[in-house]
Amino acid sequence: MTGEVAAPLPAFAVVIVNFGSSTLLREHAASIELPAGGRIIVVDCFSGSREQARVRELAEEHGWTAVLLEENLGFGGGTNAGVARADELGARVVVALNPDARIDAASLRALVTAVQRDPMLLASPTIVGPGGEPWFAGADLYLADGAVRGARARPRFPGADRREWATGACFAISLELWHATGGFDEEYFLYWEDVDLSHRVLDRGGRWALVDATVVHDAGGTQEVVPGRAKSDIYYYYNIRNRLLYAAKHLDEEHVRGWLRTAPRVGLDVLLRGGRRQLVVSIRPWRAYLRALRDGRRLVREHRTARQPHTTRGAVR
Repeated sequence: MTGEVAAPLPAFAVVIVNFGSSTLLREHAASIELPAGGRIIVVDCFSGSREQARVRELAEEHGWTAVLLEENLGFGGGTNAGVARADELGARVVVALNPDARIDAASLRALVTAVQRDPMLLASPTIVGPGGEPWFAGADLYLADGAVRGARARPRFPGADRREWATGACFAISLELWHATGGFDEEYFLYWEDVDLSHRVLDRGGRWALVDATVVHDAGGTQEVVPGRAKSDIYYYYNIRNRLLYAAKHLDEEHVRGWLRTAPRVGLDVLLRGGRRQLVVSIRPWRAYLRALRDGRRLVREHRTARQPHTTRGAVR
């Protein structure tokens, strides 16, 4: 008895953004077995000429499409460039994947098929660590205070005002929905752009769902959260700053004021993801913390001003 023949997939692309991670590309992206109809697009956000040469060589070796940028546009900007190239090459579905993540052919097929069936779907796989430990199985942003919690926390917060979101570590989306949302907002540069994109997907009538697919994520291979391991200044800065940027873009004034009040405490929680010792032996995390709070508050002010109606010179007040 022969097995069921899998339905053909639409043209799709796996988009991977690289920044100084060519070793990870060789380890993970090179192991991807693509179902028919797929291609891999690697975007190099410029970190140096030697690194870009390595990416070019890997692309030639493995048959990837390389998009070699002249500057670092951040995760969002890099993904936007990769999706634009995928669109030019005729892809109808894009799967975004971190360079430190590994996906098998069956999971890749499941993600693409889910989006093929529902072009308004933002699809996520279950993501696990190298030892099989849970890393992502759905997540929510709680609008009252900006807390981010896994989907398993929902029973503890019944009736809370929350938004589902898909982690940028891996998701699948149709080009139709991508264009409807405008893709990633490059003002974030790094972190929270996936929360922002998920928000706009839901606002435009799309939906999010967890698909029967699994990705193995080597958390810590780039800038990811590994409890107790010190993070980079970039990690601290953009996580703290971009929380306030998201609030300024999407929340009403009452929520924005609440998020501003809690920003120092939440920012300290972000620092503590890297452990306490770093906060004693180095001033650098504290500098990133203070810069992020300053710049986040500035962005809130700028967005408030932009939303205010313009008054005619000389108008009666």
